[in-house]
Amino acid sequence: MLDSFPSHVATLLVLVDPLGILAIFLGLTVGRTDAVRRRIAIKGCVLATFILIAAAVGGGVFLDLVGIEIPAFRIAGGLMLLLVAQEMIFAKRTIRRGENAQAMDKEWSGEDEDSDPSVFPLAIPLIAGPGTITAVLLFSRESSGTLGLAWVIAAILAVVVPTLLLLLCAGWVHRAMGKTLTLTLDRLLGIILGALAVQFIMNGLREAFLL
Repeated sequence: MLDSFPSHVATLLVLVDPLGILAIFLGLTVGRTDAVRRRIAIKGCVLATFILIAAAVGGGVFLDLVGIEIPAFRIAGGLMLLLVAQEMIFAKRTIRRGENAQAMDKEWSGEDEDSDPSVFPLAIPLIAGPGTITAVLLFSRESSGTLGLAWVIAAILAVVVPTLLLLLCAGWVHRAMGKTLTLTLDRLLGIILGALAVQFIMNGLREAFLL
C-alpha cells in the first residue's frame, strides 16, 4: 500500500485542484476580514476531510450493498475523471466551478453578505467533490485491512492540509502567482489527471476481462 501512496496523493491533489479553489475562494470571501477568511477556510477543510474519510471508511461496504463490482466502478470513475481532465486542459473547469460556487453560495445565503460559504460550496463540492469522492472510494476498495485504510486517510490529509495552508494565505499567494501562472499549472494538472484516468479505465478493463 505504501507504493500506491504517491499515486493516491497525486490523484487527489489534481482532483481537489487547490490553485483553482484559491481563485474561487477569494471571490467568495471578497470584502471579508482576514480573520473571517481564515475561519471559513479552516471550517471548510475540516468538513471536507470528514466527508472524504467517511467515504474511505464506508466506501467498500456501500459498493457491496448496491452490488457494484470494483472493475465497473473503476471504469466509470476513470471516465468521469477523464471528463474533468478535459475541462481542466481547455480551461472550462475553473469557470464552471466558479459559476457553480457563486450560485450555490447565493442560494444558500439568501443574499446575506455575512453568509458562511464554508460548507457550501467550499467543503462540498469544491474540495470533496464527486471526482474526489469517487477516487477515495476506489482507493478504499483497493486497500486491504486497517493499514491500507490508514494510508488512504493519510493521502487525504496529505492533500487537504496543504490546501488549507494555501487558503490561509490566499491573498498573498494569489498576488504572487498571477493569473497566467495559475492557468498554466491548471492545464498541466489536467494532462496528469487525464493519464491517471486512462490508467483507471485500463485497469478496470483488464480486471473485467481477466486480461
